[in-house]
Amino acid sequence: MAEERVAIQLIVNGRAVRGQVEPRMLLAYYLRDELGLTGTHVGCDTSQCGACTVLLDGLAVKSCTVLAVQADGCHVTTVEGLAEDGQPHPVQQAFQEEHGLQCGFCTPGALMLSAWLVDHHPQADEAAIREALDGLICRCTGYENIVRAIQRAQALRQETAEPLAGRAQGGVSR
Repeated sequence: MAEERVAIQLIVNGRAVRGQVEPRMLLAYYLRDELGLTGTHVGCDTSQCGACTVLLDGLAVKSCTVLAVQADGCHVTTVEGLAEDGQPHPVQQAFQEEHGLQCGFCTPGALMLSAWLVDHHPQADEAAIREALDGLICRCTGYENIVRAIQRAQALRQETAEPLAGRAQGGVSR
């Protein structure tokens, strides 16, 4: 017997989206399979790696732990939604300048977590940055360049004095 589908509406990267989903579909798979936003990587399905991190109403969340129906009525920002007017987002710029990626698999999640961190904790010191990164597994960089990239993004944010990401105040969900 097929499971009944549920109607959902959300704003994804500034665009209104409507869909029909099975109640148990994870947000990560809705974004990837239904909307084609494959920048949201699925690495573990157990909330350990953080590669699937997105902003949900401004809160950094692991989209493999959120059901698509739970996102109904919410604003979702994925890595595809970071750039504005064809220009790289300051966090993307900082990751490029500081070589904050290697293989790139965790990079989308790292970028989203970093955008949240820089926006909501622009004065975070190195220890706070490392604590925030605790929910992200990167097997390539050793985190040094990611930390430097976040610090560079903090400086870029101070230069522009504009929020980098998210639409609502929120915390980080690990």
